[in-house]
Amino acid sequence: MNSPLSSSELAGAYDLLHPEVRRWVRDQGWAGLREIQSRAIREVRGGEGDLLVAASTAAGKTEAAFLPVLSEVADEPVRGLSVLYVAPLKALINDQFGRLEDLCERLGLSVVRWHGDAPAAAKSGLVKRPRGLALITPESIEALFSRRPAAAKALFGNLRFIVIDELHAFLAGPRGVHLASLLRRIDSLATKPARRIGLSATLGDLNAAAAWLRPSAPGNVQTVRSPPGGSSLQLQVRGYIEPFRPQATEDEKDLALRAVADHLCGTLRGKNSLVFGGSRRRVETVADLLRGLCERHNVPNEFFPHHGNLSKELREDLERRLKEGRLPTTAVCTSTLELGIDIGSVASVAQIGAPRSLSSLKQRLGRSGRRAGVPAVLRVYVLEDELRPDASLLDQIRQETIRAIAAIRLLGEGFIEAPSSVDGLGSALLHQTLSVICERGGARAETIYRLLCGPGPFASVKPPLFMDLLRSMGGPDAKLIEQAPDGVLMLGEAGERLAGSRDFFALFTSSDEWRIVTGGRSLGSIPISSPVMAGNLIVFAGRRWIVREVDEPTRIITVDPHKGGTPPTFEDSTPEPVDDRLAAEMLAVYMGDDQPGWIDATMARLLDEGRKSFRRMELDTRRAFRSGDDVHLFTWRGTRSNGLLAILLGAAGFSCWAHDTGVVVSRPNLSQLATRLAELQSFGVPNLEAVAADVSAISTGKFDGLIAPSVLRGFWALGVQGAVGDIQATVAPLQPIAGGDDMESLGVTHAPAAIEQRPDGREEVTAGPQP
Repeated sequence: MNSPLSSSELAGAYDLLHPEVRRWVRDQGWAGLREIQSRAIREVRGGEGDLLVAASTAAGKTEAAFLPVLSEVADEPVRGLSVLYVAPLKALINDQFGRLEDLCERLGLSVVRWHGDAPAAAKSGLVKRPRGLALITPESIEALFSRRPAAAKALFGNLRFIVIDELHAFLAGPRGVHLASLLRRIDSLATKPARRIGLSATLGDLNAAAAWLRPSAPGNVQTVRSPPGGSSLQLQVRGYIEPFRPQATEDEKDLALRAVADHLCGTLRGKNSLVFGGSRRRVETVADLLRGLCERHNVPNEFFPHHGNLSKELREDLERRLKEGRLPTTAVCTSTLELGIDIGSVASVAQIGAPRSLSSLKQRLGRSGRRAGVPAVLRVYVLEDELRPDASLLDQIRQETIRAIAAIRLLGEGFIEAPSSVDGLGSALLHQTLSVICERGGARAETIYRLLCGPGPFASVKPPLFMDLLRSMGGPDAKLIEQAPDGVLMLGEAGERLAGSRDFFALFTSSDEWRIVTGGRSLGSIPISSPVMAGNLIVFAGRRWIVREVDEPTRIITVDPHKGGTPPTFEDSTPEPVDDRLAAEMLAVYMGDDQPGWIDATMARLLDEGRKSFRRMELDTRRAFRSGDDVHLFTWRGTRSNGLLAILLGAAGFSCWAHDTGVVVSRPNLSQLATRLAELQSFGVPNLEAVAADVSAISTGKFDGLIAPSVLRGFWALGVQGAVGDIQATVAPLQPIAGGDDMESLGVTHAPAAIEQRPDGREEVTAGPQP
């Protein structure tokens, strides 16, 4: 943590700003600069290196970067574009454009939005006369490199600064790999690399963030952090139990979720709030339930959905309503409102479902309590099913309940996950190889390798694996590239089609979709896989509709308002991985006896049930447990560790699957399982290549299907190397004993034949006190 600045140092930072910037600060009516801004000003104006700005939501990170950056470039001779601002969302770019436009106008600097929905005239003007600032997405940078390389050179050749907002969103995943590669390519265009500034409210590992920001010299990246403190937190975690009703009618389903909606409606009405609902289908369901409650109570609706499938106009209307604050408004949303779009301060944040990521939870919580003296308010709603006599072992120990409590405990400790390893590295390298060939009209293999595989996301890719990838891309089945007689690699027949498609710019996948229209106005889109026909009733955009017409050639669905309907089926997204630290904290919750004061009566009951089942099965002393024909291996490690263990066991011939805290092995030979676990504990994975040869279903990247399986396995082995080093620690608690064919040789106990039931034989939804 940085030591506090003195009053003279704070004042000195203000004096370092350009006179027009100082005038702008005064016009905002600020009492003064915040400490995080003063620190950043001193680093940018007084140094020459890169900078990480780590501060909570609404702490002034944007100004911490742009006040000194604009002061630095304001009076320089015009030599081209000076500043590139990169953000993960178009909406965030639009928001920042509004915040920067006035200041840039005062300084005589142009500022241009550059993404698919931005005005074309401004972009064309910037290419003709590159100067000032461009606010851009990674995919638009890619489009410039692969389609307009001369424009890319003109725009990026003389950059002074690159500002990356919401940096944590790029530290893991294919978009982060993509952007890191693009930054390296931007540097290759310049005589002097631009300084990089990363902004984030949720960085769990500053060293990892510095290594991403400047892979060639992470030790030279300076860090400024906001001082500790902030608003207090009011918290409640509430439990809801879905009754088991095999013959339930439509009105008798989702009783737990209906009870959640009742509580949300009674608690949030009259305020501005956010409700993170998880999946898009649940968001639509909850928004519909809340709208129905408002109608039944004869009050105006205040609850509206917000997710990526809604039209831009609907999303922006809701964001504007929240920001203006004239009418009480609650957005029921997916992660779309998690990042830094300015919607003002909300009174409270709610989450339906136990948190899986502390980074996401902290980011969401930062939306509340942003005004001085106003506490942040968080409500978490945990949904569990009523236990049946044949309930599974994992259901009996109430993992959803336990994970919610563990996550809140870690939130109190300030824990945030470090970025994990990236899947789909081969897919990303294939994509960037094609992009470089497009940019340069052809390139030699050694040139591409030097450009892409130096310090950065592909640094671990050695020449033999890269050459294997090129051979795979040039094979008769792929035809992505071909080699000229002089050795230059060019696009092949299939490569030209792929690079020429609009879908090429992004490394994330997008599905074909129906567009939903009413009265000539677009409401948004649903996946083409969602079955729909004229006469169907659907719930979308928080309203109920009847489908009047389905136009298959144009993929347009025309709808009219109606009183019935069900939410469409959206493509399931992969749940956030559970970190090793969160899984370990879950074990600590099971082992404890305390009952937090911030849980309601139903959560207390669920916690008690989970702990009793945990101890009845002796999981406090054993890590292997037999339930029917299956053996449960509880590692108390996270998603990635368990996924790797399941793969290693699968490669040895076992049928198994991983969950958040362990692995389930189906019908194993116990002696063989004990022997394999003992080998992993003693020797780890001495030959990862041999294991990779037996691995199947490892395609995770967008373009993995274009890579030969043997080459893809090489990239898989590269991606799991870090986790392989921890495999001995993962299996050590399982205490396997080689030899023998009984359960005791594996340290395994048998599950009880049935679970205990309450006297009435049922469980019901219980309402707890409000915070």
